[in-house]
Amino acid sequence: MKSEGLRIQRPAVIGAGTMGMGIVEVLAGNGFSVQVVELSQDLFNDALQKMDKRLLRRVEKGKMAAREREEILGRIRYVPAINNLDQVDLVIEAVVENLAVKQEVFKDLGACTSPDTILASNTSSLSITGIAAKTTRPERVLGLHFFNPVPRMALVEVVAGMATSPALVEAVSEWIRTLGKEPVKVKDVPGFLVNRVARPFHTEAYRIVQEGTAGKAQVDRIIRSAGFKMGPFELQDLIGIDINYAASVSVYEGYFHDPRFRPHFVQQRMVESGALGRKTGKGHYSYES
Repeated sequence: MKSEGLRIQRPAVIGAGTMGMGIVEVLAGNGFSVQVVELSQDLFNDALQKMDKRLLRRVEKGKMAAREREEILGRIRYVPAINNLDQVDLVIEAVVENLAVKQEVFKDLGACTSPDTILASNTSSLSITGIAAKTTRPERVLGLHFFNPVPRMALVEVVAGMATSPALVEAVSEWIRTLGKEPVKVKDVPGFLVNRVARPFHTEAYRIVQEGTAGKAQVDRIIRSAGFKMGPFELQDLIGIDINYAASVSVYEGYFHDPRFRPHFVQQRMVESGALGRKTGKGHYSYES
């Protein structure tokens, strides 16, 4: 697929978690053969099986042809390590929200990919400038923050670090449109745009419940009745409470502990308990049945 001044034919994704595989599904659904780096074949196979179940449901509902499902799955290939990647034009990192971990990934990518390869992070709140600092070509690094669930959510935040080439931001934004997504160019500030706005949406909901003003189900119902598709607790269960908490901590620390962005202790307790939402069968609500 083409955009002005940019041709991407060989993308790769680092990380086969919820976000990584959502991005893979979008890329494969747009005709790209995608290399996926994950720590083990078993983790990758499990993630691919979950994707296949989602695709099968679409086939059963008549929203996708069976042949299309087979073609999408056939375009996805497992790669055991970053240094085993074949030649790539674009790499999208989607690993844990930890700056040191991401920096190590980008350091490795900088060492084993072409100088022309675009290196992108799906981070929801961490500094693109900080991530790019570990590479030898920070002008080729930017943020591509997709939203969960990636196949359904149109918005993609395109984030330029301090050294990112402005021409690259424009070209990648146009390419994002070819995927059927809506790019929005944002500054490299903690939380970017959406996650910064979303912090009080989530943390104030915790405070309302802790104060006894309303219960979780009541908060969600009222927010939905106001026109939102999901309430804050339902949304956290979908995103993953651990992911949501990590974003809260990142934004809070990024703004030097500004009280406006202070996380709530209940978020931390839920992460500690392993109640992370839909992916663990229990979060603010139970999904075990």
